[in-house]
Amino acid sequence: MISHPATAEPGNLPEDQHQAAAAIPRIALVGVHGFGERHLANLARLEEAGALELVAVADPNPPAPGRLKDTVAVFPDLTSLLAARSNAELAADVVILATPIQTHAPLAGAALAAGMDVYVEKPPTASLEQFNDVLDAAASSGRLVQVGFQSLGSHALPAIRELVESGAIGDVLGLSAKGQWLRTKGYFKRSRWAGKRSIDGVDVVDGVATNALAHAVATGLHMAGARTLADVASVETDLYRAHDTESDDTSVIRVRTAHGTTLLCTLTLCAPEQQNPSVTVHGTRGTITFFYTEDEVVVSTPDGERRRKYGRTDLLENLLDARATGAALLSAVADTGAFTAVLEAIRTAPAPLAIDPAHVTWAGGGDDAHPVVHGIADLFERAAKAEATFAELGVPWARQLAPVRTLSIGGRPVADYQDGSRIRAVSSPRPFLHPVRTLAGAVVTDQQPLDHVWHLGAGVALQDVDGVNFWGGRTYTREAGEYIWRADHGRITAAGTSEAELDALPGRPGHLREHLAWNGPDGGPVLVEERHWSWSGLGSSAWRLSLDFALSPAGDRPVSLGSPGSNGRFEGGYGGFFWRLPECAGAAVWSPAGTGEAGVHGTVSRWLAWSGTFGTETGGTGEATLVFVAPPASTDPWFVRVDGYPGVGQSLAWDSPVIAEPGRPVRRSITVLVADGLLDTAGIEALINQQGDPS
Repeated sequence: MISHPATAEPGNLPEDQHQAAAAIPRIALVGVHGFGERHLANLARLEEAGALELVAVADPNPPAPGRLKDTVAVFPDLTSLLAARSNAELAADVVILATPIQTHAPLAGAALAAGMDVYVEKPPTASLEQFNDVLDAAASSGRLVQVGFQSLGSHALPAIRELVESGAIGDVLGLSAKGQWLRTKGYFKRSRWAGKRSIDGVDVVDGVATNALAHAVATGLHMAGARTLADVASVETDLYRAHDTESDDTSVIRVRTAHGTTLLCTLTLCAPEQQNPSVTVHGTRGTITFFYTEDEVVVSTPDGERRRKYGRTDLLENLLDARATGAALLSAVADTGAFTAVLEAIRTAPAPLAIDPAHVTWAGGGDDAHPVVHGIADLFERAAKAEATFAELGVPWARQLAPVRTLSIGGRPVADYQDGSRIRAVSSPRPFLHPVRTLAGAVVTDQQPLDHVWHLGAGVALQDVDGVNFWGGRTYTREAGEYIWRADHGRITAAGTSEAELDALPGRPGHLREHLAWNGPDGGPVLVEERHWSWSGLGSSAWRLSLDFALSPAGDRPVSLGSPGSNGRFEGGYGGFFWRLPECAGAAVWSPAGTGEAGVHGTVSRWLAWSGTFGTETGGTGEATLVFVAPPASTDPWFVRVDGYPGVGQSLAWDSPVIAEPGRPVRRSITVLVADGLLDTAGIEALINQQGDPS
């Protein structure tokens, strides 16, 4: 904070004190309504403390009589205010702009040209071009520009930085910003520009990320170390709206910084109730969550939870301090370049997609009515954990992302092939099938679920390949005796051309052959894989999907293929083929060896069945049965989970590693029969016999 001389009438002061009084900064405020009311209150506080003098305001709608001192001049706009600067008493040193978004750049430019320092409300401008214009104007005039991201004045921010640098939460995995607010129909009637992307061809870029919850984005960027334009490597937007507006009100923004950190912003104005927004740093040993409107920090680690509240420096006071002492601005316009990169990505993105009304409930009536997007809190948590957009999660009301390939039977899609390129690094990106559907349309796979966001549909994954994690998430080690985060995640990618016949016809199965590279964290090859999917119809209500894969060392040395089970975790031998199921009502699991998870997990049998009621992509439900059929000579145990999460795998390394040697690949095969309806054991045996020997 800065100190100021006591207030007194300048004419009654000695000469030296008169000069000090004359040095008190003179302030002009443009825009006295809306957020301008808060500035008026803050100006009154600081004026009473002798820190400044409010000399003028400008607004086409003048303030109410008695709201200002008689000495404060009132103008209809900034132009007329600047024209009066010939009167020394009205010549303001600093102008505060609390005006519509689209006016920020031209007003700031005019004030800078007049030799004034500027405090502009967020967002600083409505486009990247305007932002660069303001930067140039500030540089040529030599004046200061502070942007009104008040949260950046919080004393919690340097404290959080120290906590992260001290290793309090281990290595940083990423950051997430979350804002769950609600806004009514009346909120969007408060001004002509509210909820607009543009007006008469002029950019406005109002929206949940650029205005209402802009502090969440700006604070998250600051905590991620992204301040200037150069600090941002990429911005991806996924924009939606439930209100009848032009702008987005429910969105995911993913920012990757120049130094490799990811910030995932989940923001909505369609929550069931207003919650304090926050930014979280996710680490390998815990999290730091900053509730920036409260200046409260919560540190959560295995040792417990700690909470602390911090103070805050007012940004106008900081600007005055910078003028007086040369102190650094806490929210300098150049340091909002990263935020402007986000704004520009939103400005140039396609118009927000309207959310299907079937997924929205309206509460209240008239201008107080507000929409609630179904399940938005859980979706936000899932998106943050997976660092994924709504579209990537396959949210039913989100944009459809085209799969790399679609597997069909007689022109009917039964499975989509994904290459894993959109999967976060610590989930071990890899190819997978999702969604897999019955012929009647029930979806029988899941991907990036909240409980294990590294579970990816149907495919092949291993947690320990010579110490490299190709499964995702934490790694179980014998030394630690538990799951720990390590920088050990690999990636499986295509390593050459593939051969495909994607539509299965009678007498001609569909097939997909791929040559895949299993590369370690450094990009170096560990394994090579030959993978073959094939599929065909089995009458009108079932179809067959078969997988054959062979794993070979990429070099001339043997490679160990292991699992948590082979590293000491009791009955934790998952790895190899794995099928993640979605939530399923009335799940029944059985095999010739037993029933339920306890009766089939870890057993060896020719087949294993899972039946229940699944959802469809259109929102309906359908009964289905999956029959997992092993080759006749297989000795690999089944890995089965029912209660904790729904999943089935064929364990390649149940309690000891398997060695892939040069010239002697490790080969595995499995067939899955995907049937509509609830089959019993007799029906399953008949279906197995109908499709023939899967080996």
